[in-house]
Amino acid sequence: MSGGVDSSVVAALLKEQGYDVVGVTMQLYDHGEATHRRGACCAGRDIHDARSVAARLGIPHFVLDYESRFREKVIDEFAASYASGETPVPCVACNQFIKFADLMETAKDLGAHALATGHYISARDDGHGGRALYRAKDASRDQSYFLFATTREQLRMLRFPLGDYAKAEVREMARRIGLEVADKPDSQDICFVPTGRYTDVVEKLAPASVVPGEIVHLDGRVLGRHAGVIHYTIGQRRGLGLGPKVAGRDVEPLYVLRLDAANARVVVGPREALQTRAVTLRDVNWIGEGTLSSLPPDGVDILARVRSTRPPVPARLRAGEDGGASVAFASNEFGVSPGQACVFYDADEEDGRVLGGGFIAAIEPAALTMALKAPPPLRAAEGRRAPR
Repeated sequence: MSGGVDSSVVAALLKEQGYDVVGVTMQLYDHGEATHRRGACCAGRDIHDARSVAARLGIPHFVLDYESRFREKVIDEFAASYASGETPVPCVACNQFIKFADLMETAKDLGAHALATGHYISARDDGHGGRALYRAKDASRDQSYFLFATTREQLRMLRFPLGDYAKAEVREMARRIGLEVADKPDSQDICFVPTGRYTDVVEKLAPASVVPGEIVHLDGRVLGRHAGVIHYTIGQRRGLGLGPKVAGRDVEPLYVLRLDAANARVVVGPREALQTRAVTLRDVNWIGEGTLSSLPPDGVDILARVRSTRPPVPARLRAGEDGGASVAFASNEFGVSPGQACVFYDADEEDGRVLGGGFIAAIEPAALTMALKAPPPLRAAEGRRAPR
């Protein structure tokens, strides 16, 4: 119970259905301002809201201190990933290492038969004695992108009661039940960043990694200076500080193409250079039929999703070495970055069965039709793994 409307309604629904419900809230961080602002899950104000809802429902409620674990597995990894020029997805790490690992062990210790959450995703029997994940009915709320690392063993115990509801329906249920959080705003994507400026977190936790450097055009021209690669993301257009003219010539709009943290360089160029035709993945989790290594050598057709805000697109998945894989897109994707997740969906399932996913280790740019030097493949920082 994060203190928001979704997990509160889940607790209420299960109580109405006759289950013996125990509410558990994880205290994950305490950043001063974050504990007081609305919309910051798992902090002071929201713990109070969760406690109030549990009292309203008449169920036991526990608050568990996971701050040190959350910092180690989520916040520190987030900072290190950004400092190395990646684009991390901290919600995946939180679900993988905290909610569906530590919290699940707590549920087992309490003698629970299931762990239910307020995520917008569906899970049901797969017909072979296990359970499978599916996209939520409400595509605008679907959270499957953040849950691809869920294992088959975890799915046996997990329940997602909101998978077949729209957000408006959930809020209406909260009003019917009389929950005070019925109209509470949704939590922020990066819940542990109290000001909304992730760069503040990176500068605080990894100050030595924030090194000024050059802004370089794809063709090799030095266009300007920057205060650190953490202030940029791949695909960014605004805020480059280069002005309408660079090096005495008119230029078309420039976009961030590559973040070279090792050399403190930000590489920019035209939008066409953001096109990606394939990605190489690491730390792949497979929850489809069989195993990843049992896929045909020439791969299988899937739907792939490289950002939570984008719809899945047709692609071809091939198994790689050491638990990795590669995904080739039927049409070029734009603005793909190392550190992001690439999630797989069954191309033949209309309701969007989740097959797994992995973290992007390298990208293969599409061939450019202009006289520009193609950039080398973007790779994660040497010697470290992306947050899982």
